[in-house]
Amino acid sequence: MTHKHTIVIVGGGFAGLEFIKSMRDSPEFNIILVDANNYNFFPPLIYQVSTGFMEPSAISYPFRKILRQRKNTRFRLGELKEVVPTENKIILDNGELFYDTLIMATGTETNFFGNKNIEKYSLPMKTISDALSLRNVIFTRLDRATRLTDSAARKKLLTFVIAGAGPTGVELSGIFAEMRDHILQKDYPELDKKDLGDIYLLDGQDAVLAAMSTKSQKYTYKKLQELGVKIILNTLVTDFVEETVHLSNGNTIAAKNLIWAAGVSARTFEGFKEISFGRGKRLKTNTYNLVDGYDNIYALGDCALILGDKDYPDGHPQLAQPALQQAKNLAANFLGKNGKWKPFVYKNKGSLAIIGRNKAVLDPPKERFFVKGFWAWLIWIFVHIMGLVNFKNKVRTLYNWIGYYLYKDQYFRMIIKPRERG
Repeated sequence: MTHKHTIVIVGGGFAGLEFIKSMRDSPEFNIILVDANNYNFFPPLIYQVSTGFMEPSAISYPFRKILRQRKNTRFRLGELKEVVPTENKIILDNGELFYDTLIMATGTETNFFGNKNIEKYSLPMKTISDALSLRNVIFTRLDRATRLTDSAARKKLLTFVIAGAGPTGVELSGIFAEMRDHILQKDYPELDKKDLGDIYLLDGQDAVLAAMSTKSQKYTYKKLQELGVKIILNTLVTDFVEETVHLSNGNTIAAKNLIWAAGVSARTFEGFKEISFGRGKRLKTNTYNLVDGYDNIYALGDCALILGDKDYPDGHPQLAQPALQQAKNLAANFLGKNGKWKPFVYKNKGSLAIIGRNKAVLDPPKERFFVKGFWAWLIWIFVHIMGLVNFKNKVRTLYNWIGYYLYKDQYFRMIIKPRERG
């Protein structure tokens, strides 16, 4: 029996699934996908789950169903604990797997920059679990506010401070503002508009959407202000103690809710050489995605720091497009018959961010112009619908968005808390 080359992929996000798809069921390879969750989810839309605009199943799908038709691919549920390169194996929380080639596509995790109070008390926005937790917090605190008689206590309970003015922070602040204006007073007639608290958006840089064009930044800043969002720039959150957010400019904000969207770092695992890690804890690779110091371990997507691209000396942006393009290129190299591998070259397809209903910005690749308002919003919807993993999810999401557009309302404001079991 001919030995099939075993490829183990750790992480079933954009890069991991795209690599499997691009391998086209090649009979020469035996592929094993490893993930700590049994489902793939679409990170750009978890903020809509957290605010009750979408249900989790609209942006997630089980790996085993995705891989059902893949004859050369199997799924293993497990959390990676350690890599043992000398034995070509990985250690999971429930066993071991051996590989001929290992591909790390483990993405990123929330970076709290060493602040233990922020890590303990803030609300991160990185996973489906984070989104559901935030949804429960939002609507539990709204209900609690209806029972309070002290206006200052109500305002503190319903004030939201969002740290990080990247796409996630902008999208969250915009959707909170629209909820405040169109939904909450209908559902909570016990609360006056002045009781609903403030929405703050903070960032240590001097602009919102710092990675996008100046025109996009200015438009976004203006529209968020029109929505009533209080924007504070050139300012960091330094601590979160006793329901008070402490800022680097010496000021404080009385708020029960600090949402942390201020940064990410790659996940690290035991077993890698120290020289293999670079900026942001990402695994340093050459232009073929081969990890520095190894001859059969590759890294893709957010956890990869590709060195040698003169246009991106600090690494490619941690977005979906670089991950997808890296995965396609690596798969093509594995499938190539002439043994000549092609280095990865990133093709920038532009940047998108949504602010709210009919409000979005689009920077094309060459930055000769930018698109704003309704047309950018429409393009944002199309791009994100197409990014979902299957047809059913696309249809459900489009239906939900049409409903919100027509009625300025949403339907998933349930507080669902799992029961603890021994």
